[in-house]
Amino acid sequence: MKKIFLYLLILALPLAGMAQKPQRYKIALIDLMLLKRQKLSALPLAKELNADGIEIDMGGLGNRETFDNKLAIDSIRKQYLQKAKELKLEIPSLAMTGYYAQSFCGRAHYKESIADCIATMKQMHIKTAFLPLGTECDLRKYPEKRPAVVSRLREAGRMAQDAGVVIAIETALPAKEEAALLKEIGSPAIRIYFNFSNPLKEGRDLHRELRILGAKNIAMIHCTNKDSVWLQNDPQLDLYKVKKTLDQMKWSGWLVVERSRDAQHPREVKYNYGANVAYLKKVFQ
Repeated sequence: MKKIFLYLLILALPLAGMAQKPQRYKIALIDLMLLKRQKLSALPLAKELNADGIEIDMGGLGNRETFDNKLAIDSIRKQYLQKAKELKLEIPSLAMTGYYAQSFCGRAHYKESIADCIATMKQMHIKTAFLPLGTECDLRKYPEKRPAVVSRLREAGRMAQDAGVVIAIETALPAKEEAALLKEIGSPAIRIYFNFSNPLKEGRDLHRELRILGAKNIAMIHCTNKDSVWLQNDPQLDLYKVKKTLDQMKWSGWLVVERSRDAQHPREVKYNYGANVAYLKKVFQ
């Protein structure tokens, strides 16, 4: 009897190992794009759409010194953490999307906004923040702003490194120039939040761009293209080929759906994001 038990135990060990193996690619949605910016109801909606996680926005920026950040309120932040735990939903990142339209390289109080985001990350045990350089700090259009961008990202990198977190930036630069920018900044806490739509709209080879950057420089990926069709119907994106490229690079992490909505029904959240999550899970998981 003991021999039979040991035999069954040996047979079960590989299965147990498989069950504990972490998922290489995880799929997330964005509360802002679900039309629920800093609304708790974004979490059950993301769960309903079968996402593994949700990226939460820091709130509007405008002319304030920092974000309109409801997560700074203890009771609201605790609700988020409790709801995420209840739903078994991860929060992989906080997004500073206010900097799409505001000038990170020109604002007087940029440090306050970065400090606010990092403090919230620590309170919520989140390791990555999204920082778009946006239209005002587009280094292709305004190369003269590079010294200010580099200086401020060095400071942001120092703050992030001290806190043990990463700030993932999105730029309009091609991969070779992004790699050079990261080298100039010289901070391990500043990495790239890669967006498929950026090279695609410029006619650059998406797979070559990924390889040039390399796995260590890519913190997270916006697995998305412009609004037109769902990911599965997009002639510009072969996600099976993308997966093969990322596999070869030995990259792993979060694929975050931003756009790729059906242009005929752009505000139908469940219709668009449910389809995109389902397809990403089919391809990557």
